[in-house]
Amino acid sequence: MSAEEQTCVDISPLIFRQLFDRETCTFTYILGCQATKEAIIIDPVIGLVERDAKLIKELGLKLKYGMNTHVHADHITGTGKLKEIFAGCKSIVSKRSGAKADEFVDQGDQVMFGNQTLECRCTPGHTDGCMTYVCHDHKMAFTGDALLIRGCGRTDFQQGDSGRLFDSVHSQILSLPGGYKLYVAHDYKGCTITTVAEEKQFNPRLTQTKEKFMEIMANLNLSAPKYIDKAVPANMMCGYVAE
Repeated sequence: MSAEEQTCVDISPLIFRQLFDRETCTFTYILGCQATKEAIIIDPVIGLVERDAKLIKELGLKLKYGMNTHVHADHITGTGKLKEIFAGCKSIVSKRSGAKADEFVDQGDQVMFGNQTLECRCTPGHTDGCMTYVCHDHKMAFTGDALLIRGCGRTDFQQGDSGRLFDSVHSQILSLPGGYKLYVAHDYKGCTITTVAEEKQFNPRLTQTKEKFMEIMANLNLSAPKYIDKAVPANMMCGYVAE
């Protein structure tokens, strides 16, 4: 799967594109309003800003917001660079993240672009500022690292808390109707989409009791993300890195 690959889904009146960064296995999402052409981008990667900007321009979209689901540890966000390219574009992150941004969101807030709306749901546990963005009109949710396809974000660095992650995922994501499509921030096995119903049945971690889940998370023994020392400080500053 190349870094340039994209998945196109026609969900009128929503313009939707799913893009992938092969190096960090990160998904980036572009959502646009068909009627007004206002758009947002979720979790852009700095090394692929030119790809994203080219597509946004080709689709005739006006980028209103660059949004992050959390302060990433495995890549530097492209939000700062996109703000330089698209006049008037503003950055958004959870106010609980402690990061800098133009605008901040919290539980129950709404982000509007044209005629489209995202509901903001706090899903901490991977980090304090993890946010899931839900598009009820199109039965979609963008879960960041809180919930992955048949998995979840790790809880052994930044503000990780496995018990908190278990509670927030069950109360804010898996409480959605079963047919809601879930779009995650990363996948390492070639999957691109899941649903609430699938994860409630097949997720090997989150189908366990809370106690068992916490035990599993405490024994993952994962190595540190490759770019954590550069990514976290940069992302706390909206991802901008001076040349």
